[in-house]
Amino acid sequence: QVHSTMHASSVSPRTASGAFASPSRVLPRRFPPVSRVGSRARAFRPTAASSADVASALFTNDKRPIILFDGVCNLCNGGVNLALDLDPPGKLRFAALQSAAGQALLRRAGRDENDISSIVLVEENKAYTKSDAVLRIATYLENPALPAAAALGMFFPNFVRDLLYDLVADNRYELLGIKDECRLSDTRFDDRFVADAPAGTTGTTGE
Repeated sequence: QVHSTMHASSVSPRTASGAFASPSRVLPRRFPPVSRVGSRARAFRPTAASSADVASALFTNDKRPIILFDGVCNLCNGGVNLALDLDPPGKLRFAALQSAAGQALLRRAGRDENDISSIVLVEENKAYTKSDAVLRIATYLENPALPAAAALGMFFPNFVRDLLYDLVADNRYELLGIKDECRLSDTRFDDRFVADAPAGTTGTTGE
């Protein structure tokens, strides 16, 4: 598997937890906090207005939902690989929570730009987190059992589902470990990954 990456050291899953980039792009090994990753991330500090602009631009010509995932989490990356395999038509796009686009979409969804504690599914007009995101993603996948399982899962109370989600999410690094590099894209799926804010939407504040 070949993918573009962003070097990482150690990350706290609750502070900084889950693309169009050059496949060869690698950012410096300065990971936590997310807002300090590499020169581009330091320059990209999305304000509320700029986040709305970026989010709007990401859906202007491409209406496919975007899954925001923890780019250094092995468990999360395994989930991304599974989603890619089960989505041959390419209905879904992906962005690392730690990427510029990911940060902007987090703010657009009403979350802190450094919050990587949960996977987030961002549709053009709505966002889903935690177990709601997992169940919603399942409805887009081609395996017929998954949409049925998602429909069944909705019968369980949200707080019960999220307790189970949090149990796994809070221990995900212990379960399958952490990557040395943050996954920003994959050369096999160039049109499926978003990492950077679209050109002309980077009117943000620097540090």
